[in-house]
Amino acid sequence: MRVLVLVVTLIVAFVVSTTQPTSARQPNTSDVSLQAQAQPPPTRTPDVIFVPTREPVRRAMLKLANVTKDDLVIDLGCGAGDIVVTAAKEFGARAIGVDIDPVRVKEANENVTKNNVQDRVKIIQGDIFDPNLKLGDATVITLYLLPSLNAKLAPRLKKELKPGTRIVSHAFDMMQAEPPWPAEKTQEVDGANIYLWTIPKR
Repeated sequence: MRVLVLVVTLIVAFVVSTTQPTSARQPNTSDVSLQAQAQPPPTRTPDVIFVPTREPVRRAMLKLANVTKDDLVIDLGCGAGDIVVTAAKEFGARAIGVDIDPVRVKEANENVTKNNVQDRVKIIQGDIFDPNLKLGDATVITLYLLPSLNAKLAPRLKKELKPGTRIVSHAFDMMQAEPPWPAEKTQEVDGANIYLWTIPKR
């Protein structure tokens, strides 16, 4: 009789455990691995194809913007995170990278970890045109987009950034903005132009 009771008990326990909702069961190691690897889809198609900023160019961009340890650099469209990592590792700045593409976000986070700058760099998956993305704390904005995207961003940058905030762009100016926004400095580095603007006093 005891053997029969034990067998019945085991059968009932098995049926109950297998009919519980997934959320009620403890995930095994493979479940955890899948959760860690899952990435949310982009909220929309990325505006540009990712092309990394070459090392001499990104260093020159940060130098042109006079980046120091006191700055917060926000890279809009950060790709694999090279600019924010360089800002933290070589200039001592705090930095935030924003990209809409989950693949780029994953690469950027790996880059941050590889270079051991997790204490100074944060990567965000987000849309650079989302008004909920707050830019006002930045002291430096870095860009490698397209002329049309720079033009679209220009009014927001002028409105939200504090006076004295520097904006530096790889390859593209803001002359398509309305009104056109001439760069105050232009520099050629490694075959590429970089452009600098400073938010004026209001």
